[in-house]
Amino acid sequence: MTLTSKQRAYLKSLAMTMSPILYVGKASLTEENLKNVEEALTARELIKIGVQKNCEDEPAEIAAAMAEHTNSVVVQVIGKKIVLYREGSGDKKRIELPVSRRRG
Repeated sequence: MTLTSKQRAYLKSLAMTMSPILYVGKASLTEENLKNVEEALTARELIKIGVQKNCEDEPAEIAAAMAEHTNSVVVQVIGKKIVLYREGSGDKKRIELPVSRRRG
């Protein structure tokens, strides 16, 4: 899934008020972390993840790996914060993304 700049901006605005629900620590990316991210995306669609100071991996690399493993999209990486989005299905869909219109 690819996001338009308008959709990305909308998701960023939603994420601004959120607190991280998961943290990546010294062990960096583990199977347990990926499982927790998967469950959180299923429940919430949009999540914020914090990378602790003792983690030696770059947040952008962690975000890319998480997105690949969970079939989600990296909305943004700012400092040590990662925002991921994955569209929910059926009754789990909570976020309505803005539709971009073509000019013609």
